[in-house]
Amino acid sequence: MTDATTAVLFDMDGLLIDSEPLWLQSETAVMARLGANWTEEDQVQLLGGSLARTVRYFQTKATRPVPPEVVGEWLMSDIYERVRRGGVPVRPGARELLAAVAAAGLPHALVTSSERRFMDAVLAVTGMRFDVRVCAEDVSATKPDPEPYLLAAKLVGTDPGRCFALEDSPNGVASAQAAGCRVIAVPSLLPIDPAPGRTVVSSLLDLAVGPDGLYVRGGVNPPANTGDSTSAR
Repeated sequence: MTDATTAVLFDMDGLLIDSEPLWLQSETAVMARLGANWTEEDQVQLLGGSLARTVRYFQTKATRPVPPEVVGEWLMSDIYERVRRGGVPVRPGARELLAAVAAAGLPHALVTSSERRFMDAVLAVTGMRFDVRVCAEDVSATKPDPEPYLLAAKLVGTDPGRCFALEDSPNGVASAQAAGCRVIAVPSLLPIDPAPGRTVVSSLLDLAVGPDGLYVRGGVNPPANTGDSTSAR
């Protein structure tokens, strides 16, 4: 029987959904309104970051002065409409792993740096369900700060060291490891190397649910995080 104290914490962008192409389109559209070009190299700089960080980066490239709150609204309105009208691709293995985690009775949560409006739109169009959700508006500091994962662990009623955190970006990995979670990285746009407390796989299809939580098919359980499990703030 699966240990009920084990929990699984899922990132969203790049991990459960292939949203980066949509973000690239939205970011390109906003930067055009700001009088500047946007490239895939620019997008990589923002992977796993917050809206505030994205807007600050935009303003370093902009040739037209626009208040940051306006730029943020342009971006979120654009990406929201793209998802609402056209949906978003779900990453291979995401639905299956989420279903297996739920069937095993494991506490689980969604932990994203995205705004609530976008998170809700994604969940609505994909049909994926989470009773516990942590987004940008729920914390005072987003990833790579550990606060999102510390809050998620608290909300599911589990010690961070008993949580498996699934991430695709270096910022997300840093957040989960600083919180003390056992990290499984599924890299998207940027490479992530294996390290103590961190397992790297190529796809969510490589993972399954076992007696001790998640494990790599044909491999062993991801190791426990040996880092500090307290917040850096």
